[in-house]
Amino acid sequence: MSMFDKIKEKATQAASSATQIGQQATRSIGDMASNASSSGNFNNPILGTLPEECAKAARILEQFINKEEIENGFDTIIPVSVIKEAKGLAIFTVVKAGFLWSGRAGSGIVVARLPDGKWSAPTAIATGGVGFGAQIGADITDFVLILNSDEAVRAFSQGGNLTLGGNLSVSAGPIGAGGEASITGDIRDKKVAPVFSYTKSKGLFAGMSIEGTGLIELQKANAKFYGRPIRANAILKGEIEPPAEAKVLYDMIQRAESRDPY
Repeated sequence: MSMFDKIKEKATQAASSATQIGQQATRSIGDMASNASSSGNFNNPILGTLPEECAKAARILEQFINKEEIENGFDTIIPVSVIKEAKGLAIFTVVKAGFLWSGRAGSGIVVARLPDGKWSAPTAIATGGVGFGAQIGADITDFVLILNSDEAVRAFSQGGNLTLGGNLSVSAGPIGAGGEASITGDIRDKKVAPVFSYTKSKGLFAGMSIEGTGLIELQKANAKFYGRPIRANAILKGEIEPPAEAKVLYDMIQRAESRDPY
């Protein structure tokens, strides 16, 4: 065998190994999603029933208002004023995995504040995306998106694809007691990003990637939630009575709004 043939053979073997690793890493999205449902350490990125999704959203929000986070040195607390001024909340879980190529998928719910100050019934959303770059690993991430304007709420209620960072700009939200005073003035002056993002990840994902992430309305899931076809726009406008199954989420939002700043 010539030197050229040996080099070619080794290159082919390396490429084959890289492909197998990539496929295995990408398949871990499904494995992590399945494990999430049986583990108390993760929220499930696969959409469940309405009671399950409301309970999941309440658990996720609790992570971002828990005083113990500050006491343990993890200052990711959403300031009280941010919750009080929010026009809507999008709460969901995303699983991401890959080797060079990556994939991400997840699901959750959106609620909007109605003119009377109460919260709308939840509407189901899904997220997905692909990316390419110097990256390897897998993780599960919980998201709380604070919708700071009526326009942001409308963007989540239009159906079709909504690209975060594309159709709607997103910035990291202020955190902890240090952000309490500053954000209040900014909201009153309306000098604030349409969406604040808060995230917490579990797992290991290293590297940088270029990726597009989209959010879509889940019409079939909403029909299953409420027993009839209904669009996200109608749900977030309050055209359907807030369900009893969502009480656990409404109670958590009230707790987030009524706690003492810390």
